[in-house]
Parts: sequence; C-alpha cells; structure tokens
Amino acid sequence: MIRPFRALARLTGHLALASALAALAPAVLLAQYFGRNKVQYESFDFRVLHTDHFDIHWYPAESLATADAARMAERWYSRLSQGLTHAFSKKPIIFYANHPDFQQTNVVGGFIDQSTGGITEGLRTRIVMPFTGLYSENDHVLGHEIVHGFQYDIAMTQTGGLQNLGSLPLWVIEGMAEYFSVGREDSHTAMWMRDAVLRNDIPTINQLTRSTRYFPYRYGQALWAYIGGRYGDEAITRIYRVSLREGFEAAFRRVLGRSTDSVSKEWHAAVRDAYTPVVQSRTAPEQAGTRLLERSRGQRGETDISPSLSPDGRRLAFFSGRGIFGIDLYIADAERGRIVKRLTSPNNDNHFDALSFLASAGSWSPDGQRLAFVTQVEGDHELSIYDMDQDRIVQRFRPEEAEAITDPSWGPDGRIAFVGHGRGISDLFVLDPTNGSVQQLTDDRYSELHPAWSPDGRTIAFTTDRDPATDFDRLSYAPMRLALIDAGTREIRLLPRIAEQARQTNPQWAPDGQSIFFIADRGGVADVYRWGLDGTVRQVTRLATGVSGITWSSPALSVASKSGRMMVSVFTNQGTSLFRLEAEQTIGSPLVEGDAQLTAGILPPAVESNIVAAYLDAPLPGLPAAATDFSVTDYRSKLQLDYIGAPSVGVATSPFGTGLSGAIALYFGDMLGDRVVGGAIQAQGSFKDIGGEVFYLNQKNRWNWLVSASHIPYLTGFAVGYDTLIGGQVFDVIERQLLRAFYDEIGGTIQYPFSQTRRFELGASGTKVSYDVEVERYYFDPFQQVGSERVSGEAPPGATYAQAYAALVGDYSIFGLTSPVAGGRWRFEVSPVFGDLNFQSFLADWRRYFYARPVTFAFRALHFGRYGSDAESNRISPLFIGFESLVRGYASESFDGSECSRSESDCPEFDRLIGSRIGVASLEMRVPLLGPEGFGLIPFNFLPLEIAPFVDAGAAWTKDQGVRFAFDRETLDRVPVVSYGVSARVNLLGYAVLEAYYAFPTHRKKGWHWGFNFAPGW
Repeated sequence: MIRPFRALARLTGHLALASALAALAPAVLLAQYFGRNKVQYESFDFRVLHTDHFDIHWYPAESLATADAARMAERWYSRLSQGLTHAFSKKPIIFYANHPDFQQTNVVGGFIDQSTGGITEGLRTRIVMPFTGLYSENDHVLGHEIVHGFQYDIAMTQTGGLQNLGSLPLWVIEGMAEYFSVGREDSHTAMWMRDAVLRNDIPTINQLTRSTRYFPYRYGQALWAYIGGRYGDEAITRIYRVSLREGFEAAFRRVLGRSTDSVSKEWHAAVRDAYTPVVQSRTAPEQAGTRLLERSRGQRGETDISPSLSPDGRRLAFFSGRGIFGIDLYIADAERGRIVKRLTSPNNDNHFDALSFLASAGSWSPDGQRLAFVTQVEGDHELSIYDMDQDRIVQRFRPEEAEAITDPSWGPDGRIAFVGHGRGISDLFVLDPTNGSVQQLTDDRYSELHPAWSPDGRTIAFTTDRDPATDFDRLSYAPMRLALIDAGTREIRLLPRIAEQARQTNPQWAPDGQSIFFIADRGGVADVYRWGLDGTVRQVTRLATGVSGITWSSPALSVASKSGRMMVSVFTNQGTSLFRLEAEQTIGSPLVEGDAQLTAGILPPAVESNIVAAYLDAPLPGLPAAATDFSVTDYRSKLQLDYIGAPSVGVATSPFGTGLSGAIALYFGDMLGDRVVGGAIQAQGSFKDIGGEVFYLNQKNRWNWLVSASHIPYLTGFAVGYDTLIGGQVFDVIERQLLRAFYDEIGGTIQYPFSQTRRFELGASGTKVSYDVEVERYYFDPFQQVGSERVSGEAPPGATYAQAYAALVGDYSIFGLTSPVAGGRWRFEVSPVFGDLNFQSFLADWRRYFYARPVTFAFRALHFGRYGSDAESNRISPLFIGFESLVRGYASESFDGSECSRSESDCPEFDRLIGSRIGVASLEMRVPLLGPEGFGLIPFNFLPLEIAPFVDAGAAWTKDQGVRFAFDRETLDRVPVVSYGVSARVNLLGYAVLEAYYAFPTHRKKGWHWGFNFAPGW
C-alpha cells in the first residue's frame, strides 16, 4: 500500500528540478545578472620606481610628478617611522595621473567615488592614489595613506592585530592618519569644531564610536590633536598599539590613566575655551545673508555647494545632495529661492558616468542661456554645454591636451578657461567652443585653481602656489594665493597677500573690473574679502564658521558678472548652505586688525611644539636629494597569493542525513589586480559530495574575460512508505532515494562595457551531467526497526550539452538599503543549447523604479522561455513561477495534497505554475519606514525596514498548452495567476535582506498566508 507521501514527494521533486535551473543558466562574468560596470577605459603601461622603502608603480603620463612623489614618500617614511616608533621593509604604492584614471583601478573592487582621495587596501597593504594637480595636496594624501600602511604593519606584528584593527572605530583609524599627516594647524577642521561649539554639539568619544552623525575624519583628527597636545604625541602610538590587543576603551585607561568619558569632558572644555570667544564675536552662519534654499527638516550635513550665478544674477546653478542618492545639478531662481530645474536625476539614464562636483562649479555663458559643467565620460573628463532653451546638452568637449578638467570659467568673449590636469600637475587652458581649439597658458609644476575672467576678457585671475616660498627641491609649499595672467601675453602677476600665512582662493571679479572678491582663511577663519586694484582690502563677511565647499579647494563663491549679486557657500550644521548677498552688501568693511592674530585655525591645545608639528615644520629631514636617481624597471604581472578564505569545518545536517562538511578558497592576483586566479573546494557528506571550482579572470583591458571549470554535485531525494511481505510476515518499509546530479562544466565569459551602465556579454560553456542513485530501505515490525539496507539504484541517463549566450544589459538603478529605489535596469538575452539537449532560451527582464520622495514605485516585466525540440524534455526541470522572487503566494512548499482538485498524482492547480515558458509582471510601492535621517520616515540607523504593498501576476505555458488571458479564479485552465499583499524587508546589519510577506493568492484555496525569503527586493 502506497501511503500519502507521494504528493509531497512529487512537489518536492518539482522544487528540486526548479532549483537545478541554476546549472543550465549561463555563468555571468563576476556573477552579475544586473549590476553596474567598472570600466577599464584605458590600458596603462606601468613601470616601477624603486626607493628604499617603496616600490612605486607609475606610467609615463604622470612622469613629471612621480619622482617628486617618491621623495615625498621617503620623507613620510622617515617622519612616521620615528613618530610611530615602527619600521617596515617595503610597501607598494600605485599612482594614477588623475582621478578619472584612478577610478579605473583594479587593485580594489567596486566603484571609487570622486571624493575618495586615496586607498590603502589590506591584502598587501597597497597604497593607491591619484595625483591631484596640487603638490601640497599630493603630499597630504600620500602621508595620510602611508600612516595607514604603518597601521596595517603594526597590526601584523601583534597576535590578532589585523582582526582587532577591523573592529576599531573609524575615528581612531582615519582621525589618526589625518592628524599625523596634517597636524593641528588646519583651518578646515577647526571650522567643523567651531560649528560644533556654536550648536553645542561636540561629540563624546562614545558618540563618535557609535553614531554616524559625526564625520570621523574631522572630529577624529581634532580629538587626536587634543590627546597629542595634552599627553604627548607618543601617547597616540601607545593607545593605538594597546587598542589592537585590548580595545580602545582599555587603551585609554592604560595609557592615559583616564576613561574615555573623562577625556571627552577634558576635550570639550578645551574646544569651548579655544573657540567660544571667536564664535561669540562673529556673525552666526544663519546671518551670513539671505538663505536661498530652505529645507523643511533642516537636517545635519545638508549639502548645497559650488554656486554659479548667471550674469544677471537671476539664476543659480549649484550642486546639491538634497536628492539623497548622490550629488545632482540644479538650477534655481536666485531671487525667489525656488528650484526650477534638475538637470540630472537618478530616475534618468544620463549619457555620462558621473558629475564632477568636488572641485568644479558650473559656469554660465555671457548671455546666460548656456551652462558649462564637467562630467566624466568613458574614463575622461568632458566639458558639457547645456542649453536652457533646448533643455539638453548641445556640445561636448574632451580636450586631448588635458587628461582631466576642473574649474571651467566662461569669459565675456565666449572663450572658456579651465584647469587641465596632465603629467600629474595642473595648468591653465583656454577653449574656444566655436571650433574646439585649446590654448595652454601655463606649463610648470606650480598649482593652478579657480580661473576667473575679468569683465574686459583680457585677464584671468586664479589661485596658485607660485611663490618664493614654494621650493620643489625642498618640497615645501607656500599657502595658496591669487595671481593674474594676461590671456594674450601669458604674463603672470602675483597679488599681495592680506596675511602671511592666509590661504587665498576662489577669485571673482566685480562687474566694474576694479576689484576682486576672494576667500581667505585669515586668522584661521575662511571669509570673503574684496581687493581693489588700488591696493585697498575690505572684509565682506566675518563668520563664526566659514565660507567653504566640501574641501578647502572647492569653489564656494560666485559673483554675477553684470549685477554684482554674490552667492556664498557657508558651513553650518555639519554641512553647507547657500546665502545671497546683494551688490550693496558686498562693499565690505575695513579689516579688523585683531583677526590677523587669531588662532581660530589651530586645534586645541595650541602647544608650542611636539613630534608631529616638529616634522611638519622641517621639510629637509628624511628627504632624498632632488637629484636622486631612483632605479626604474618594467612592471611584470606576477601572480601572488592574495588571501585564503577562512577554512571551515562543521557538521552538516539535512533531510538526507548528517555528516562532516568543510570548505576552503584560495585567491591569487597580480599587483595591479588585472589578473585573478581563484579556486574553492567544498566537501560534505561522502566522497561523492566533494565539489570545487577554479577560475581565471583578466580585467586589464576594456574587454574583460573569464574562464572557469567546476565539478558541482547536487543532492536531492524523496521518501515513500509501503508494506512488503518477507517470509510470510508483513513489514513496514520506509524507502529513501538519494539522487546525486553531477555537473562538470568548463566555460568562458567575455563582456564589453559601453559605459558604467550598459554592457554586452558573450559566453559559452560545455557541460556533462551524470547521475548516481542510492536507495536506503528501513524495515519495521510493529514494535521496532528490524533491519536496513543500502543498494545502488538505476540512475537516469546523463546528458552532455554545450551552451552559448549573448546578452545586452543595462543598469542605472540606485540601490537603497533593502531594494532598488530609483533608476532602472534591463537584460535581454538569447541562449542556444545543443548536444544531447537542443533548444533556445530567450530572456527579457525590464525593471523601472520611480522615486517620488519618500516612496518608490517599482515596475517589472519578465519573460523567460525555452523554444526548440527539447524545450520540454523531462531531462531538464520545468520553469516555475511560484518562487518568492517571481509571484509570491505560490511557493511549492506551501502546497499540500488537499489543494489538488483531482487526485494525488494530478494537481492542475500546481501544474499550471510550471511550463517551458513563463511571463511575470509586478508592481510595488516601496515605503522606507525605518532608515537613516532624510531617507527613512522614522529615523533609525539600525535594521532599516521597508514596507511594500505589491501586486504580482504571472503565467506559465508550454508549446501545446497556451495561456487563456482571463481573470478566472474558478477555472483549472492555464490562466494568469495573481497575488497581492504587503511585504516587509529588513536589512540585517548589512549581511542579508530578509523579506516577510503576507499574500493573498487569488488562484488558490489557501487564502492569506505568510511567506519568507532571504533576498533583496527585485
């Protein structure tokens, strides 16, 4: 007698077949079904320059700056080996000529944002960074990253140090690197601290550790500056070393004899004592002028930056993070303070990869009808010209003379000045947009920033470090100052400084051409000043915080060339806001002499000398001579072990038994990450269940390709119960059949990315499928088990087939915390299979996400079908629409025999969910209930939660059984099935997304029921 195990076994069998689809799906390079592309637009001819402590990788386009950077690196090693009391042998440094080149690096995976100045990766402690065009900034970033190199190396010398390093708060690591590379004289970080005093919101060490509200670089630097000044810089190194063993809380007590709470109170008192008199005697940020763009919530860290006024002052172009998902370009009415246009949006697939906002503002044409701004396209910067009337980009320029572009400035005669980066340095250029011709105005190692045309079009004011105090032999740099260059003769004239150590940036001409506005951090506070051609200087703002963009070099000041209206970016509430000053408000007042003696740019305590200040003030110790001839060799790609995946051993249990399991993975790569070899092996259960894979990935060029080989066993099975007669006695028998399917595959994939959002894929593979069947029988009398046996069963025939595929993929979506929330993605693919199996698969998957703050409306349409002679062979699993990722509420494990209307062996309610072709459509409204401030309806950084009402619909059909398109809940025909309900997705601390849904499947008798799934939203 067959007991009612068969219906359940039948459904379980369907599930096993459906899950085995993965073996017939084409392997996608880097396991990407969707996903954006990290494009290697260029192939760099790297060489290696060898110093005593570094192997410096570079390519000819950056040759001018590389030798100087090598000297900087050795000087930093000398400084930090003494300051951190540690030494190492050699570390690799990889330089890129500019930031667009740097963003193509393969040394680290994933995308690199333009705000990333450098990276120190932990596998081989490789330092990777671009040249910025500013020698002083190159020096700072290099010093910051070499501190990280020391931190890694120190951790490697201590048992468990590397593991404990990963658990230290970011302010400990990044703040330490910033302090040891910049010191305590830093007007930009001091501005953050004055803002905190003004708001009475100086973070405690506990808040720095646990809250994301506080930027760890700035506050961490300020805290370490206090500890270094109060307890000595050597205490910082001791705290770091003890933290690697015992945690930073214990380290504070051991080294300083103070708890972190006590140190927080001492630090707060020192910061208030230093900055309260300054902020009380100056103008609050909110009174800087007329705030142009209010925000209803006034959240911390809001970002409105890089203002650019049209010539008449009526329109304003600016970059802003108010869209949450990144920085976008906006046009606002400068009089009413109303946004009138958003030129870029995450809901649109722009022609460019990214906006360049960190070091550039837009610039208006003389008639105010066009706007020039910098974008990143195909690995280079491009100057885009947007026409307001036509509402589109009408011109694009990619000058061959400059590898990267910043700071465009449209002159009165129609020419556009800009800063071009090449050979690791920056120079001034002029572009004629009528014919695309480019003229280079400067050609030297001095830095140039912020060009601004005079009203008569003859002179360009700019920011530079050219100064008698700048010495490239000593690698010492004067503070930035203003200069004028005659656009015709190229003659340069330096403007006088208003204070010896003040950094002067961002010049803007007054409409009459008789004075220049600029930003200077005189006394440690960045304000707007006005310099007259007659030599007079007046102060326009006197702020408690300062006029600033994201960095000190970001443009933060704009003056309308005809009306004289001014727009400034003011630091407030840990962010930046735009304020308007009318022409009569920009006349300025006489300088307050006492401001020149302020120490508002020094992080407290203002000690006379210490280790860090001593080496920052001495450029020569540890610096190799300018004539040093470092040896150079060709770069050779050589594979080395990158890491070993943590070996795992455990006990595995499943419906098919209990046994030992284990796995290990090895990855090898070359220094530049262009070539990767990896392998993994996993063992579980018996010898038959050992599987493994090996692959080789080459991503040196734009065509990325991968080859792989694998042996993967899949274990499935079912159980039945029956009675049997042995020796005249009836026994109960439980029979379990274990089916192993072995997939042996060799294949390759190649892809060509057209951009970061579109690519073409091509792949092929050969697969052999074989089977093994084991039968286990357990015999029972009425009281106990009386015997068992294990025999080999009759295995089904195997199959050998080849498969190819070609696909077009697009993905410009923006992923939230649990699912995509803006943009779109699509995949169109054709995949023929031939050999023992012959059919063709076609896939069309289109998804669109419309973000209407705070909700997202998500749409999906999908078709996947097999066509051809073996499309419906019983040797391959059918397609199934009841997975949670397709039509919720119809999961196979939720069915039971009671829902089958005919018999246990014939269940049309389930059968119509499987076929050789499927179509699915879905609609969701995604509501971020819990999430970060500004995104979640309820601010809560832990366990972000999304609520999503949904409607799913789908149909499966075969060659002979088509779909009858009708909403008929009573029929057993193949009709589209529908479900609706609500889904809740929660991000589990960044490790996984758990979805729980409550669905009503309209074409089942089951009614409302719960389902669960571990996967992000589609």
